[in-house]
Amino acid sequence: MSVDLYYTPMSSPCRAVLLTAEAIGFPLNLKEIDLLSGEHLTPEYEQLNPQKKVPFLVDGDYKLGESRAIMSYLVDEYGNNPRLNPQTPAGRAMVDQRMHFDIGTMYKAVKDYYYPVVFGKTKDYDPEKYAKLQSAFEVLDAFLEGQDYVTGRNMTIADLALVATVTTAEVMDFDTDSYPNVAKWLDRIKSSAPGYRKANGEGVLIFKKVSEDLRQE
Repeated sequence: MSVDLYYTPMSSPCRAVLLTAEAIGFPLNLKEIDLLSGEHLTPEYEQLNPQKKVPFLVDGDYKLGESRAIMSYLVDEYGNNPRLNPQTPAGRAMVDQRMHFDIGTMYKAVKDYYYPVVFGKTKDYDPEKYAKLQSAFEVLDAFLEGQDYVTGRNMTIADLALVATVTTAEVMDFDTDSYPNVAKWLDRIKSSAPGYRKANGEGVLIFKKVSEDLRQE
């Protein structure tokens, strides 16, 4: 039985799930949802997913939203590399903390700063929101001090979640090189994460093109 993933490639949470599937070598049945045309707001999709968001996973009768929960489920249910989502309480808690940092701080900062301009809510970037974005990168840089990955020596799903977010800012010309630990980590993930180009690299470029097209309208 196939596992369906409703997604859009320009979405960083969706790309994080795709990176996870690549990391465990698990094929997903991809069902693309066109957010720009409002496909996620149709009655059919709302009946399937009341949150009306992507990504959304359907595994038989089991349905799951929220990218970071989906990532954890895929690794635990279908993966064979426990390092991606540690089984010890301390290891799992550290991964969870970094995932919470992604959704509550880093992704929020990227979204709050870039999305209002990209999607036509305003024409001007907010300097206060830029300061929060810089602060999020400062914290991530501190997390990476003296270690290769965000939780230590091994790549985990927390790295995959964060790299999808960070590269969204990078492709919008945020200066990631100002944060040396982040810059080295980015290079490391891009060269070592399985299927990186397909799962994240291509989607980031789609986001860049869409943002450019929308701003020209």
